[in-house]
Amino acid sequence: MSRGDRGSATVPAMAFLGVLLLLGAALGAVAAVVVAHRSAQSAADLAALAAAAAVADGADACSAAARVALANGGELTGCVLAGREARVVVRVAGPRWRGLDADPEAEARAGPG
Repeated sequence: MSRGDRGSATVPAMAFLGVLLLLGAALGAVAAVVVAHRSAQSAADLAALAAAAAVADGADACSAAARVALANGGELTGCVLAGREARVVVRVAGPRWRGLDADPEAEARAGPG
């Protein structure tokens, strides 16, 4: 190796590491969105079950759903009762990263089969 070639791989190696860092950050943001959506879906499922149980007991279904959604880190944004079936929509706080500021929502329904 001649003296002029010494360190010539440094620039491409640093560029490659920069691309890997950017890719890792993007994958981390995508993973955070997926986790937030799964959390919203879990909260919606549990809130729908609570609403259906409240309907069966003759209690206020939407307030029961709101309590369960809040206990699971969500906010009840929609609650519709159709007979003994309950449909709910729950929103959870999503990740905040470079323009990612949408809060994921999930919908669920529960009632007798």
